[in-house]
Amino acid sequence: MYFWKDPLLLFSPGKLPCHRSTIYLIMSQLLKGEHVFLRPLEPGDIDFIHFIENDTEVWKVSDTLIPYSRYQVEQYVLNTQHDIFSEKQIRFVIEKEDVSSSLIGAIDLYDFDPIHRRAGIGVMIISAEREKGYAGEALSLLITYAFKVLQLHQVFSYISALNTPSIHLFETAGFEKCGERKEWRLENGHWRDEWMYQLIRKENL
Repeated sequence: MYFWKDPLLLFSPGKLPCHRSTIYLIMSQLLKGEHVFLRPLEPGDIDFIHFIENDTEVWKVSDTLIPYSRYQVEQYVLNTQHDIFSEKQIRFVIEKEDVSSSLIGAIDLYDFDPIHRRAGIGVMIISAEREKGYAGEALSLLITYAFKVLQLHQVFSYISALNTPSIHLFETAGFEKCGERKEWRLENGHWRDEWMYQLIRKENL
């Protein structure tokens, strides 16, 4: 799910195009952290994506009502154009930076708007790997990618007012609450407020 239409070139405002080798170097530096790294989807990730998409624990966040078949996930992974400009979204898997190289989650940019240079962010970590700092590190890597590579002006996220862990995650990353929608989500038979969080790029980034 690459973000440039010509895989040989990367255009940034006020800069000359970069060759593919330069792009790969930038990507490897920006998407690799101390404990995790982010990478695009590969065919070998189909079973993992099928697993996390059908985790009923997170359905209330993703607004999923019907399970995805393995075939549906397979078609999505194999047929994606790897182009955020045409698909308006991009997904990375989150992989541990250790000998296990195990997959522990996924992180997305969605609702990409190239005109106003903004996109939403969503992150999911499997239950066994939560509260270990992986989500925060993955979020930091994606923010850097969004600002330095995609040259976005801002990123945002919509979070249920009762989702304390996600609120803490995004506030720790520097996001600020900028809006509130009353009784926006129906969760377990109760109407819940939804908050919008926003992070605007500093000019020196």
